[in-house]
Amino acid sequence: MKKLICICLLLAAFIGVKAQESDEFTVLQWNIWQEGTKVKGGYDAIVNEIVRLKPDFVTFSEVRNYNNTRFCDRIVESLRQKGETYYSFYSYDSGLLSRHPITDSLTVFPEKDDHGSIYKMTSRVKGHKIAVYTAHLDYLSDAYYNVRGYDGSTWKKIPVPQTVLEVLQLNDASQRDDAIRCFIAEARKDIAEGTIVILGGDFNEPSHLDWIRETKDLYDHNGLIVPWTVPLLLDNAGFVDTYRTLYPDVLKYPGFTFPIDNPLVPVEQLTWAPEADERDRIDYVFYYPHPAISLKDAVIFGPKGSIVNSKRVPNESDDKYLLPEGVWPTDHKGVLVMFGIR
Repeated sequence: MKKLICICLLLAAFIGVKAQESDEFTVLQWNIWQEGTKVKGGYDAIVNEIVRLKPDFVTFSEVRNYNNTRFCDRIVESLRQKGETYYSFYSYDSGLLSRHPITDSLTVFPEKDDHGSIYKMTSRVKGHKIAVYTAHLDYLSDAYYNVRGYDGSTWKKIPVPQTVLEVLQLNDASQRDDAIRCFIAEARKDIAEGTIVILGGDFNEPSHLDWIRETKDLYDHNGLIVPWTVPLLLDNAGFVDTYRTLYPDVLKYPGFTFPIDNPLVPVEQLTWAPEADERDRIDYVFYYPHPAISLKDAVIFGPKGSIVNSKRVPNESDDKYLLPEGVWPTDHKGVLVMFGIR
């Protein structure tokens, strides 16, 4: 009974009860799969879940501004009609949503030829200046697919690379590392000014904290221990991976965010490597340590199941989940993180 009560309290916190207190704020990273257009009722589901969860900040991936519309304006108006006030600004590929008035915005890494993007907004929370960045990084040269026997740009079957050096050379042919270096350079200016810095994104790249000795023979890692470039750059620059910090046991808490078992979508539309176990954690929320904030909790947001070898498989981990209330609009799981602020 005590365990059940604790779970209920945790979920209550993440659906906006505690998040509305002045000493806490939440950040939701959410790849919304082409603005929810790939799932019937997807856009409305995005709106309804934001109304339910009331996150302070949302870092979106796959903002496309379909049909000559501005997604930022459309989502703000849809939320207004539901009684929720949010702020945004024009962006493409990735996007930002804030419950707090936006004081400035910046394109850090502009989208070009679908090689990813990073945007920044600034606001204030409890008197503190905060810079929230959103990143949707290059999906090409995805070398974690090469490790699993698929070309990371064409997704055709190939021989598995034999060395870590070969994997990293393939990986760094992408623009993911270029984008994250632009972020680090801009964020250092914020840090020097005493600003709180948060980064959420779909990196299209796993973490060096997950591809370790204990997992080298799991999830079709094929015996490789890989220091993946982008999360390692962030780690070396002092940024904190919220989920892995709270849940350091990679075997119990893998935190997979892709690919997921969306029951409304055929399996063949959910997998890029149909004959492999491609499960990975590629959606993140990072922050830079700041005396005014503390990391309190995080949950995986979305359905529990995944896709493995073109089959729907149940979750067997100890990861904490916040399940959707209705239609799940995407092929990713989200990450919802709670911070304390004073």
